[in-house]
Amino acid sequence: MKPEYGDFFSGRGSLNWFASWWTAWTAFWFTPSNPFLLSVLRIFVGSLLAWSNFVWLLDQEGFFGLSGWQSAGNVWRLNDQPWHWSWYFPAQTLLATKSLTAVSLLASISLSVGLLTRPAACIAFAGYVSAVNRAPLNTFGFDDVLGIMLVPLIIGTAGARLSVDSIVWKKQSVPNTETTIALRLIQVHLCILYFFSGCGKLLGASWWEGTAIWGAVANIQYRTIDLTFLAWHPLLINALTLGTLFWEVSYSALIWPRLTRPLVLAMAVFVHLGIGLTMGMMEFGIAMLIANMAFLPLDPDTLQTHTD
Repeated sequence: MKPEYGDFFSGRGSLNWFASWWTAWTAFWFTPSNPFLLSVLRIFVGSLLAWSNFVWLLDQEGFFGLSGWQSAGNVWRLNDQPWHWSWYFPAQTLLATKSLTAVSLLASISLSVGLLTRPAACIAFAGYVSAVNRAPLNTFGFDDVLGIMLVPLIIGTAGARLSVDSIVWKKQSVPNTETTIALRLIQVHLCILYFFSGCGKLLGASWWEGTAIWGAVANIQYRTIDLTFLAWHPLLINALTLGTLFWEVSYSALIWPRLTRPLVLAMAVFVHLGIGLTMGMMEFGIAMLIANMAFLPLDPDTLQTHTD
């Protein structure tokens, strides 16, 4: 029976609306999900974090040492906030610094293969936070994206599938609420990231003019592929600039409907691979594409049921 206008103004309709909203909200966050997709994300995130730690390990003195690129004197952190904790501090010996990075590297590898998954994720996260807080000027979007995905991997059952844990302990993988919360955190964080990134671009005149892409193409410091021939195609530059801007601003709205989600994800591949190939930021591009995988309907059990 359809609610009448009188019911709404009397309070009955508003209560029904709130009950429907609450039902949808709880279903969004707490409907059990198959952990397969989160396990796939775990493999990729652990591998990227292992690569990051390997790079840190190449020059410990430069990144974290007393005479490093961001020397902090006798202060153990560069930031002035009490929550900016780090297990690196300038007075450490080089051996101690290397040992801590090695621990973080081993934890990242363990996370990737799914060995003691949750403890490994916690240790890897501690190493990640320590590196970012000790050398904040040496971090960029790639590190930020890893941070977005590490906490959800701790919360969810990321080791339930495709892992050493699942083989050793032989536990049956079942849909669970923790996995749903973990995936939703990644999804919502991505929506916030894209929305405010797009809004930030709206403050720049070059984005309104449709010429911002040309500024990136013409910058020889970042250029890895010569696309300066686009100077002869200003309408294409305008289309690429305004299309990218529209995609970022509308991402948080268009990623949820099933009709528009494939188009939004296809645009993500185009944008982030384009940035990686033309501006030398491939790690960042790959990390963003892995984060976007949180919106894929990867559920082999469901697919098997449909094919049967």
